[in-house]
Amino acid sequence: MTAPVGGAAPASPPSRRARLLQTLRVTVAVVVLAAVVYAVARNWADVSGYLGQVSWPVLLASTLAAAVGTWLTGLGWKVLLRELGSDLHVAPASGVYFVGQLGKYLPGSLWSVLVQADMAARLGVPRRRTAVAGLLALGFALLTGGLVGLPAAALLLREHWGGSSWWVLLAVPVALVLLVPRVLNRAIALGLRTLRREPLEHELSPRAVLVPVVVFLGVWACFGVHTLLLARAVAGDAPHPDLTVAALTGYALSVSVGMLTIILPAGLGAREGLMTLALATAVPAPAAAAVAILSRFIVTVVDVLAAALGWAYARSHDLVDDARPAADPDPGSEPEAEPEAGSDDPADVSGARGRRRG
Repeated sequence: MTAPVGGAAPASPPSRRARLLQTLRVTVAVVVLAAVVYAVARNWADVSGYLGQVSWPVLLASTLAAAVGTWLTGLGWKVLLRELGSDLHVAPASGVYFVGQLGKYLPGSLWSVLVQADMAARLGVPRRRTAVAGLLALGFALLTGGLVGLPAAALLLREHWGGSSWWVLLAVPVALVLLVPRVLNRAIALGLRTLRREPLEHELSPRAVLVPVVVFLGVWACFGVHTLLLARAVAGDAPHPDLTVAALTGYALSVSVGMLTIILPAGLGAREGLMTLALATAVPAPAAAAVAILSRFIVTVVDVLAAALGWAYARSHDLVDDARPAADPDPGSEPEAEPEAGSDDPADVSGARGRRRG
């Protein structure tokens, strides 16, 4: 994080309530992690046998699908930032987004957004705009993930609780109504007022809603394929007829629910538990647990590799150099052209600096 800008007073120390809340978050995360480790260790003999059934070609193909899905999440964030008024080149945008994404592995809800806002400020993007883009990306991911995950939710209700699952279809018209630009803009305005934040500089257009929705649907499709490849490998020669549906949609459901457990880093425990339950409708529980564990490992490795590449770019372009404070430009007066020769100002909203040096 950067030093205060323009000699501003340093931030006051966190209050007692904030310290207690952070301690609670860390404690819960540690307890959940311990519970997950204990559950896996207790059933390791069964789970490890299924892990050994995944061949290297399947592992590589599943990793590739996860990598494409991860790249698409960055693209969705970039699209939203562009619609809000800051069109970064893909290279600096990737550097900002993927480094910030590692923040989701920390207890708390908005570390990723804070890191991205700080780094993007060095490219001339107002922190508030970056923060709003990050929150919108989370919202679009949650909304589309919930829609994609409905079939898996129906399987869970039918297999584990023996209840009727038709009512989950009621979520479809609700989600579609929320995606109507006028309704979505009002919901965003209400959310920003609730958070005591300034409103958007301009409302989202129909295009600004449609494009991110399509991108995030592509994200869930990629991760569904990633899960299906692993699930097919552990299922053997006679997969259950529900396996395809459970795998293609179970990942979206489990990650969406994990997003709501903001006290847990990256939905740790909640995601694996729900994915195991969803896949257990079609394969034995140890096999489902093996898929959930291997999926988490693959996605974490992909996140770290993407962040490493983003960090390398960011370091070479002074986006994470603490020696140079990042100014927060006025949203109404962002420069459109490259900085003048000899200027020390790192701001360049169009990403021209990234294109020149990348």
